[in-house]
Amino acid sequence: MTHWFHRNPLKATAPVSFNFYGVATTPAAAKVCNDLRLSRTRLLELFTDSSCNPEMMKNATDLYFSLLQGFIFSLDDSSQECKLRYIQNFKWTDTLQGQVPSAQQDAVFELVSMGFNVALWYTKYASRLAGKEDITEDEAKDVHRSLKIAAGIFKHLKESHIPKLITPVEKGRDLEARLIDSYIIQCQAEAQEVTIARAIELKHNPGLIAALAYETANFYQKADQTLSSLDPTYAGKWRKYLNLKTCFYMAYAYCYHGQTLLASDKCGEAIRSLQESEKFFAKAEALCKEYGETKGPGTTAKPSGHLFFRKLGSLIKNTLEKCQRENGFIYFQKVPAEAPQLELKANYGLVEPVPFEFPALNAHWTPETLAAFDLTKRPKDDTAKPKPDEEVKPLKEPDIKPQKDSGCQIS
Repeated sequence: MTHWFHRNPLKATAPVSFNFYGVATTPAAAKVCNDLRLSRTRLLELFTDSSCNPEMMKNATDLYFSLLQGFIFSLDDSSQECKLRYIQNFKWTDTLQGQVPSAQQDAVFELVSMGFNVALWYTKYASRLAGKEDITEDEAKDVHRSLKIAAGIFKHLKESHIPKLITPVEKGRDLEARLIDSYIIQCQAEAQEVTIARAIELKHNPGLIAALAYETANFYQKADQTLSSLDPTYAGKWRKYLNLKTCFYMAYAYCYHGQTLLASDKCGEAIRSLQESEKFFAKAEALCKEYGETKGPGTTAKPSGHLFFRKLGSLIKNTLEKCQRENGFIYFQKVPAEAPQLELKANYGLVEPVPFEFPALNAHWTPETLAAFDLTKRPKDDTAKPKPDEEVKPLKEPDIKPQKDSGCQIS
């Protein structure tokens, strides 16, 4: 398959000790705090561990989130919020705005920020797997599944938890609707790339491949439009990627649509469709160069040197030459001045996010454990708050070297 996907950096966070000396008045309460600290540290380590797989990630996230939710939700399933929700301050950076952190003394902020990073991890895992030269069918399924899981997590955070934040989300930050929506749509589009590769490999009907490519191009275009009102300093590189993928899959759509037209003895229209494919491919090639030259968060790569890019260029060239030969020997049809309108609708292969729910509350959270947290014994200077000058260090992400045929670095 050997795909290439743009990836923004992971969010970074300040350490959290969950040391509530005096407040946690029993060994059971102290154990919950210790488990929270250890499980958070372990989860953050896994984000940058290149040997981590989805099973390891799920086990780690289930443990941490099952414990963290004891700080958010009441134990009796009532609408009343937990008394511990605002006991700890959390600091997180953003994927686009560098190491400038946001801080909120709210466990829901921690839930959605960590959940966001988990979704990002699934996209990065998919990217690493998809960039392999000799990817197996099972690995391709893992890429497809991981992207759908990521889309489901982003969607769940947006619909069910981000609206519960007391402090409004700042514009241009990760938790804002425009960014979340773009991440969701990008995950869907990339998962459909896997579907298209599979359809091509199995030599499915060119009409189906053209329709899937057209739908995928529309996904990328929608994601780009969603980011259009953001500061280009932060979003410019990401948007170049979305633009080049839009053009790339429009080229794919016109190429396979041309094959469908040729099979229907419409050789003149097929030639015009392939000529349009050439135009979009040339646009994509130019955008590849612009992407490489654009500064900003994200992967450093030369996508035009990647195998997936080079293969399409050869396919368009060979198919157009075939159509022109056939027209010169058999059809003698006039080539239309206007490109054919693509009104393609895929009935199969369209991707929807996998529904996501946070795990159930950890069994260590009992009414007795919760009651053992005595908020009247909090220190007046509130040491749970991080110091103003506390540094949030960026996560050191695994150094994924480019494969032999890729010409790019995938993060």
